[in-house]
Amino acid sequence: MRLGKIVLLIMMIALAVPHCEAQARRQRVRGATSARWEIDAQGDSILHITMMTVPIYKRNSDIRKYQRMVLAVKKVYPLALEAARRMEDLDERLAEFERRKDQKGYTKALEDALKEEISPMLWKMTRFEGMVLLKLIDRETNHTVFNIIKNIRSGFTASFYQMLARLFGNNLKLQYDPKGEDAMLEQIVLYYKAGLL
Repeated sequence: MRLGKIVLLIMMIALAVPHCEAQARRQRVRGATSARWEIDAQGDSILHITMMTVPIYKRNSDIRKYQRMVLAVKKVYPLALEAARRMEDLDERLAEFERRKDQKGYTKALEDALKEEISPMLWKMTRFEGMVLLKLIDRETNHTVFNIIKNIRSGFTASFYQMLARLFGNNLKLQYDPKGEDAMLEQIVLYYKAGLL
């Protein structure tokens, strides 16, 4: 009787090991850009992980800038993602209208609704957070905010909003440059998306 229980226990463990190993292979490694398994000559499984680069800043001003940008990304990145989602929805919705006049009426009504919904959030943002939001919207949609307004409403409306943005020290034509001046911002966004911030 006792031997039967031991044999049963061994069989259960033998059946569970491949399942656990498969789960471990599928598991995402937090903070890694890639993770892959290899089997060496002895038949042992080896996990190779490529980690994200870690920026090192020596000057206090760079550290403060990084920390400030982290706080800004945490606050505005969800808004940029929402903007990208709404742009996709808008494109699908505008395709349903046959006449340009119907499209304009819909976009005007949407603009009014967005002003009511988003204006309170925008008034609570700093100029720096606004600049980060503009760049992240360009990152997520591949269009500057100026071009988005121009395509949806008109060039006149886009110019009007650009003039207002310039009065408040911002620029709707900001473009996202992940390999140049926005390298630090890109790093922070990757950390944010990986759940490390």
